Amino acid sequence: MEIGIHRVATINYTLKDKDGNLIDGSSNGGFRYLHGAGNIIPGLEKALEGKRKGELFQIVIRPEDGYGVRNSRNIHKIPLDRLPQGQAIKPGMSYQATADNGQGIVVTITRVDDEGAVIDANHPLAGVSLYFDIEVLDVREADAEEIRHGHAHDTEGRACA
Repeated sequence: MEIGIHRVATINYTLKDKDGNLIDGSSNGGFRYLHGAGNIIPGLEKALEGKRKGELFQIVIRPEDGYGVRNSRNIHKIPLDRLPQGQAIKPGMSYQATADNGQGIVVTITRVDDEGAVIDANHPLAGVSLYFDIEVLDVREADAEEIRHGHAHDTEGRACA
């Protein structure tokens, strides 16, 4: 069976940057997703389309098909009183914020001075080419509940990617 729309794929993967630094991975068969539901980055979903159980392959995902290109409009200077209180604010810190549309986003503080802080709402992997090693462990038809929920379930019925 091939990976395709309304199928659940289980994969092992290793994700590295261009210098070979490990970013993420799953080697225990614990990464399962519903193909076509938009639960993984577009370039990876496209690369997995048509693959079968047992296939091993490598793929490079360009930023446009991954977490996007860095966008300067996602960088803002804000007053310190708009940041979480009760802790020292330092560059490199990340915290949950609320976007103008009410959606939660993670922002990273990149600079702090007496006038405020510069925050970056770009995804940490925006602008980064992603180097994947992938092993397809299993492919099966999604059940009606998974399709209705828009994500795969594990063997105990819990939500996966």
